[in-house]
Amino acid sequence: MLDEDEARSRIAHDMEKKAAKERVAALKSDTDKLLKLSVELKSVVDKSDENVLSLDVIKKAEEIEKLARSVKDKMKGPN
Repeated sequence: MLDEDEARSRIAHDMEKKAAKERVAALKSDTDKLLKLSVELKSVVDKSDENVLSLDVIKKAEEIEKLARSVKDKMKGPN
């Protein structure tokens, strides 16, 4: 019985470890995307006229906001 409980515990621990690694990999990927989108947004804003901001700027900002929320949730980890 003890060996069985120990095996279950080890499997649960391994699964938690794998999930944490996957979460970190996703965080790295998402933060890379955030950086790319931020640079793109800055470039578009720099090229914009002071009287006109394109729809592309709004879409990029919304995409950044959505991705930032996702990163925040992943950083919190599983509840």
